[in-house]
Amino acid sequence: MTISSSPPPESCRPPAFDTGMQRLAADPYGHGSTPVKADADRREATVSGAVVRYYVSNAVLTVTVVHVVYV
Repeated sequence: MTISSSPPPESCRPPAFDTGMQRLAADPYGHGSTPVKADADRREATVSGAVVRYYVSNAVLTVTVVHVVYV
């Protein structure tokens, strides 16, 4: 799986965040993630201190991050 991003650039992200996102991408329903509202494919998880909200699409094996909040 390839991770691509828009700001913040890779040089601003801690390496642990990329590692955590790779683990999350490999098992998007695991790693302490929880469904958002009643939609099991709309998920939220904490990755290296960042709250990540994402969608899972099994049809095309894609995890789309829609919101990241660094805390």
